[in-house]
Amino acid sequence: MAVYTEVQDEELAAFLATYEIGTVLSYKGIAEGVENTNYFLHTTVGSYILTLYEKRVKETDLPFFIDLMQHLAKKGLNCPLPVNNRSGAALGRLAGRPAAICTFLDGIAIRRPTAQHCGALGAALAKLHLAGQDFERSRPNALSLEAWSPLFGQAEAQADTVSGGLSRRTRQELEALRAEWPDGLPSGIIHADLFTDNVFFIGGEVSGLIDFYFACTDAFAYDVAICLNAWCFEADGSFNLTKGQALLAGYQSVRRLEPREIEALPVLCRGSAMRFMLTRLVDWLNVPPGALVKPKDPLEYDRKLNFHRHVKHARELGLAA
Repeated sequence: MAVYTEVQDEELAAFLATYEIGTVLSYKGIAEGVENTNYFLHTTVGSYILTLYEKRVKETDLPFFIDLMQHLAKKGLNCPLPVNNRSGAALGRLAGRPAAICTFLDGIAIRRPTAQHCGALGAALAKLHLAGQDFERSRPNALSLEAWSPLFGQAEAQADTVSGGLSRRTRQELEALRAEWPDGLPSGIIHADLFTDNVFFIGGEVSGLIDFYFACTDAFAYDVAICLNAWCFEADGSFNLTKGQALLAGYQSVRRLEPREIEALPVLCRGSAMRFMLTRLVDWLNVPPGALVKPKDPLEYDRKLNFHRHVKHARELGLAA
């Protein structure tokens, strides 16, 4: 359960007294997610999400995330809108943590998306990229190529206890990615973590995008690669080409990929798989005693990485000829 910080009734009441969102009727911890503590708030005015920022989220980055969500919401993207307190600030402190309250989005996350869901997600991702083009702030991707070797350094000594040969495979792949990684691709604001639990649907349509706490400035096509990995593999580890076709067609219905982005897509998918394998591996090997959060399996992304090693063209990922 993703509740790292317990909030006492008295603390919550004092915190909410600084807002104009009514009186709390109920609140409860939200089990989904592994990065921050989240509570669902139901007040006399409406429903909200209270987030206490933990773990990888740096407090100095929070103004970027808050401003980005406000910018995207003004652009018409369905995403949580941070609520300002009576002093006009969207950030406060609660239980010793930076905290914010955001509006609640209707819809449900789809654990097993269909091709229709993938197509709608692709279009929503492209709309996000376009909506962020005039956002004045920027933030480097702290979990891109330069971070992967130091990340692996935290886990290398124990990697083979998770899977035989994982250390050797990862080192070889890191060397290949450093040699082949593209630069100069069209870039801007990307979500960088748009997994199925961060997208809400009503029926087959996207009703909202959430959890912007890895958002950064990077290549748009890298964000597409993250989504191909997160949305288009089946439970048995196979890549679903039909879902890949739908996702890429949905994206290109809003924003066309340039030829250099298409050429780079296979290596970007490999890099995306490496990024999530490494962060999962570090988490897997560093679970605190008594933790209530179950770490995600790094070998899921090791298997995806193995698939992408054999992909030579974006057509194999679903790009229309």
